[in-house]
Amino acid sequence: MSMYASVISSPRTAVLQRVERPEPAAGQVLLQLEGSGVCASSLPLWEGREWFTYPQPAGAPGHEGWGRVAAVGDGVESLRVGDRVAALTYRAHAEYDIADSTAVVPLPPALDGVAMPGEPLGCAVNIFRRCDIGPGQTVAIVGIGFLGAVLTRLASQAGARVIAISRRPFALEVARASGAAHTLAMEDHWRILEEVKRLTGGAMCERVIEAVGLQWPLDLAGELTGERGRLVVAGYHQDGTRQVNMQMWNWRGIDVVNAHERDPRMYVQGIRDAISLMAQGTLDAAPLFTHRFPLDRLGEALEMTRTRPDGFLKAVVTP
Repeated sequence: MSMYASVISSPRTAVLQRVERPEPAAGQVLLQLEGSGVCASSLPLWEGREWFTYPQPAGAPGHEGWGRVAAVGDGVESLRVGDRVAALTYRAHAEYDIADSTAVVPLPPALDGVAMPGEPLGCAVNIFRRCDIGPGQTVAIVGIGFLGAVLTRLASQAGARVIAISRRPFALEVARASGAAHTLAMEDHWRILEEVKRLTGGAMCERVIEAVGLQWPLDLAGELTGERGRLVVAGYHQDGTRQVNMQMWNWRGIDVVNAHERDPRMYVQGIRDAISLMAQGTLDAAPLFTHRFPLDRLGEALEMTRTRPDGFLKAVVTP
């Protein structure tokens, strides 16, 4: 049996190939994928950092797949062929992928026909949980992409006043639609600080989420955090070391949380919780999937994720 899969054959080059279809081992399921999200964490591989080798395995590094169970391995009793599911897999830029049965979450009928890249939605829910956001708090979110938009929605629905900060006018419009009370252009460092001081009566923010992954937004996020507040690092800092103003952090007595989970069980729990929120109508992620590409155009989807033109939040690819 064979299938089509996208292969990153060299930096910034993705080709569609016919490859052998995988088969599930004991405790695994085979998924016939409806689609997979394109993640910004894949950009170092796409750009060609020196520690990667090419060609990459077929379907890699797709990890945001959803679809239907096509076959089950020995010992799998909780899932049946035909079940529609979201899953944590690792080669999902393909027609089929393998997943451990423990990393698969069934989708309810209320989500029929809805794109469901579970991993980024679960990631957002897990980050939100670690923020400890409650009613009446002022929350600054630095960076409004897909993740920042979901967090804006969750924080505003929790009763917080959200200040959304982004360099793109389109992203600020998305933040307002997601419940942000205030939006600020990420242009002038000191102007942002002064405006947040004005909005908070000088107290700054109880919670600040940095969702960009660069030095300046991290610096800004630290300065926006008020005394005894919590700074939550949600951005992917993959391009080297960072410097922080430890004197200020000490003086203000802030808590700093690295919100990136590394326990697969927590990933799956986040996916499960995100599915529940979507089925209840609490979270509507559909408007955030702004671009769709067929599988043979994965390279375009990755390049758009890299350049982030106005009007773009997140891409998905479909077989």
